[in-house]
Amino acid sequence: MVNPEIVLNDAEQSPPHMLRPIFDDSNPFPALPPIHSKDIECQVFTHRSYHARPNHVFEDHPRDPSPDNEKYEHLGDAVLCFVVTKILMDNYPLLHVGPSTKLRSMVVGNATLANISCQYGLHQRLRLHAAQEVTLRASMNIQADVFESYVGGLYCDQGLLATETWLKALFIPYVKDAYHHVRAQHGLPPVPLLGNDLPALADTGRGVGRITGDEGSGLTRGHLALFNQVMNKKKLDVEWVYTTEVGGGTITTPIWKTKAEVNGEVYGRGMGRTKKAARNEAAKEGLKKMGIDM
Repeated sequence: MVNPEIVLNDAEQSPPHMLRPIFDDSNPFPALPPIHSKDIECQVFTHRSYHARPNHVFEDHPRDPSPDNEKYEHLGDAVLCFVVTKILMDNYPLLHVGPSTKLRSMVVGNATLANISCQYGLHQRLRLHAAQEVTLRASMNIQADVFESYVGGLYCDQGLLATETWLKALFIPYVKDAYHHVRAQHGLPPVPLLGNDLPALADTGRGVGRITGDEGSGLTRGHLALFNQVMNKKKLDVEWVYTTEVGGGTITTPIWKTKAEVNGEVYGRGMGRTKKAARNEAAKEGLKKMGIDM
């Protein structure tokens, strides 16, 4: 019986946000697909400590391949990233690469994978060195690693279609949870959902307050370049003074505030999600101060 409320027993640092999607009768937690090959299954659950082989080896001898699960873990990581990226592109086609990368990192991060691994009981099936068994089995990293190893083993046993079908059913709720969390980090309002469906469109964030991104808008594009040209012609040096002490941002997605100073006089102020966007807004004010209104 899967218990979604399992608490990870780990001495490692806890993540700032744990993804906890809701699985119920209408959206059940997917069953673990079995690995049919006994050889693959055995290796999937064999930690490198079990055989105590040396780590710093470039390549195994052809007659003595490594019997641990690290190769399956490496493969599983790649398969998992591929499937989650495809989920993001299929369900949030307007999402930019930066937020998408942050979403994927949350979904495939050790905290999430370790929690899933514990729900399936994968960490309990690990073969570990007796002297390290208790510590390793309780490690968040090891719990996450064995999940990736299982993904890699299932891919080798049954191919991409079977693996992707299972991972999509499992991870779409995690992607949805991560999307709402990262969207809130960017100071954007929630998107209304229809039942359990993922929103068809993602908010680009334009027109929310006066905060702009690098892409800018039709009203602000080019102000910074023109401002710099005017300053160069006047042979004036501009000093850009930055702060991030503005409400609405976070440590990972700060909102930059800047002012353009010329010989100690403030020509303009602006803010944005990047330094360049903030400079562009300040430059717009600076141009108006000089009587240039675009």
